[in-house]
Amino acid sequence: MTGDADRRVSGPRLRTLLGSWQHHGPAYRSLADALRGLTRSGTLPLATRLPGEREVADALGVSRTTVTAAYDLLRDEGFLVSRRGSGTVTTLPAQARDRAPARLGTAEDGLVDLSAAAPPAPPQLAQACADALDALPRHTSRAGYAPLGLPELRAAVAARYTARGVPTTPDQVLVTTGAQQAIHLLAGAFAGAGDRAVVEHPTYPHAIDAVRAAGARAVPVPVLRHGTDLELLASTVRQASPRLVYLVPDHHNPTGTSLSPEGREQVRDLARRTRTVVVGDETLTDLTLDGPAPAPFAGSGAGDRYVVCVGSASKSFWGGLRVGWLRGHPDLVGALAQRRAHVDLGTSVLDQLVTVELLARADEVLGQRRATLREQRDGLVRMLAQDLPDWRLAVPAGGLSTWVDLGAPVSTALAALAHGYGVRIAPGPAFGVDGTFDDHLRVPFSQPVDALRRAVDGLAAGWAALGSGAPARASGAQPALV
Repeated sequence: MTGDADRRVSGPRLRTLLGSWQHHGPAYRSLADALRGLTRSGTLPLATRLPGEREVADALGVSRTTVTAAYDLLRDEGFLVSRRGSGTVTTLPAQARDRAPARLGTAEDGLVDLSAAAPPAPPQLAQACADALDALPRHTSRAGYAPLGLPELRAAVAARYTARGVPTTPDQVLVTTGAQQAIHLLAGAFAGAGDRAVVEHPTYPHAIDAVRAAGARAVPVPVLRHGTDLELLASTVRQASPRLVYLVPDHHNPTGTSLSPEGREQVRDLARRTRTVVVGDETLTDLTLDGPAPAPFAGSGAGDRYVVCVGSASKSFWGGLRVGWLRGHPDLVGALAQRRAHVDLGTSVLDQLVTVELLARADEVLGQRRATLREQRDGLVRMLAQDLPDWRLAVPAGGLSTWVDLGAPVSTALAALAHGYGVRIAPGPAFGVDGTFDDHLRVPFSQPVDALRRAVDGLAAGWAALGSGAPARASGAQPALV
């Protein structure tokens, strides 16, 4: 952390974020505690320039001496740094900045694996595979390389966008080997060494990995209770001049929030005005469990030079297919198809044909999937309320996971303990760029209710051991797949 700021928060905005910050004891300690909590939780991202002491005092209605003492305490603790020309900027103590790794888990160790927010295959998969095999002979006379994707799948994906109110033609669709490849291609195309790319905070860990693999720096913008902080997003885009913005607008991973229709329009307008490419990751869009489905992130599709959508068969159908796609301007689609040749020459033809068959059955498959996920979500929420009543969470309207506030920065320790009680789970810092979120835990509900029952039992046992100071029964660091 150099002390250089990516954005600035105003006094009135800081007052809103702080809420009811005062508690018993000296006012400066209350203010320091509140600011420290906002920084640890990611609500105040790192590299955010705070208002001057006088501005904060005026906004909060306290003395400047109170603000000065709070700032001094946080500087001593390593949560603030002040430099000439940069002002006072949020940071973390050096020992707290390590980001938890995101790695693949193993299937053979008998643990309940909550590190992956991904459902099993639907029962319709077998018939879809059989029908795909029937269609395969039409393709075997050719080489099998299709860098843009099979015409049948590109047409099916385009038709789904059009049905949602986003007129789309097949030449606007690129089929990729999972959504992860689409994200990597976009990060590599737009963000190079020394560039900045904005990500939500928390966010999908492998998006952070993609940004860093391109040599760029991930600049975080917080996700609040009702979704992405759009005011701070606009400020960050103006001040940091990122080459790329990555958002999860629908049933956000991991928080479960969704952008409002008005918020989506604000983002599209920001992209047009600043000519900044904004990527909307729609891999969870199909999994709305309560209320109406989210409005299309691309709107009418008119701004597709700056608004790119990423989708996948993994969450809607099955991750084992490794089929994803992106929707963008035809020029971008062609350029990325050329770029992917450095990695592969196209996605598996058979997997694409299976995905075509599943898209044809989407209403049936997704109707059953949503009903199952709704039952699993409600069951998990009941179990957590009964067995871990101190944990706080909002019930998500869709997606695959809950984002639990533990009330203390112990997520990493709990994940290590839970491993010894039969549960693999990703600690909160895996979803941040800088070591924050150790007071949060993502708990997916993508597994059957009986597995969730075992998982909650293990988490409760780990929580009890953590509170009692019992020695960890863990057998090593926690792998995490999200």
